Amino acid sequence: MTRFSHRTLLLALAVALAVGGFLSTAWQPAGAAVEGVERLEISARPIRHFRIGSTERRFGPLEFVGGLELTSTSRDLGALSSFRFLTPGEDFIGVADTGFWFFGTIARDADGVPSGVENFRMQQMFDRSGKVSNRKWEVDAEGLAVRDGVATVGFERDHRIAQFGIEPDDMKAAIGDLDFLIPPRELRQNRGFETVAHAHSHGQHEGGLIIVSEKSLDGDGNIFAAIIEGPNKGVFTVRRNGEFDITDGAFLPNGDLLLLERSFSMASGVKMRLKRIYGESIAKGSVADGPVLFTADMGYQIDNMEGLDVWTRADGAQMVSLISDDNHSILQRNLYLEFVLHDEAEPQPTKN
Repeated sequence: MTRFSHRTLLLALAVALAVGGFLSTAWQPAGAAVEGVERLEISARPIRHFRIGSTERRFGPLEFVGGLELTSTSRDLGALSSFRFLTPGEDFIGVADTGFWFFGTIARDADGVPSGVENFRMQQMFDRSGKVSNRKWEVDAEGLAVRDGVATVGFERDHRIAQFGIEPDDMKAAIGDLDFLIPPRELRQNRGFETVAHAHSHGQHEGGLIIVSEKSLDGDGNIFAAIIEGPNKGVFTVRRNGEFDITDGAFLPNGDLLLLERSFSMASGVKMRLKRIYGESIAKGSVADGPVLFTADMGYQIDNMEGLDVWTRADGAQMVSLISDDNHSILQRNLYLEFVLHDEAEPQPTKN
């Protein structure tokens, strides 16, 4: 990529992200809000190299497997905020911050590399009153956790943690809300619950739900979070390092919490970061923290990275999958990226 074209792209993306909140707020689904499932044909362009202009595959503890740039003729595709696999690396459920559920399946080639998305469909969400809604502030879904046929969704603007029975192609209204423990006055309108994740079932929180806000800060500048289920319920914070905000998270098998973070400035554009929060630091009244695993800027195939899930491949490899939110902007992309997460003590291969 030439210097000129990179600067042009940087400026275009910076403008898109700067107005992204307006775009996603102003955007409305085609037509009136209606119940029912929309089936979308998804075109997927393979992303074979994560770092632009390089065949390198190893980035710290992460090994790039492959990625996809997703497009559709339907204007409803986009604003993908969070997702979880229902079957490891295959069938998934997700939420969009424009008030949609989405479902689909990752297709793979003979080598197991992502090659496309099949059976993709979307359905509008129900608001508090049990009606489908086009009003973003009522259905601004940002975080998602899944267990035992129940989807737990974190909403911002109208801050709440709501639970829904999972019935692909027939999602209904919420079956109830959970107490999120954090005082509502501490939650910023557009900086609410981006992470909703079940802790490890055999760990100190016994599979209970952990929620983390995007950028609702306490007096010390740390990010409000809470343990809202299990034996150790209570409010804690996550240390905020630099200008990164939290967009999603999932627990690793060892009990640590892997967080996806994002930053943006007009000078440098968008960045993403993966941070491992030590599981033992997640406790009522504590400031949870841990090491940064990897940071990527616009020299990599990233966009507005919003969603993360952790899963185990059939060969036992620990996998990390990411998605981006395009804000329904023609200047941004819907991406799916997939990595192997190696033990940090493993030696790295030499670059190609």
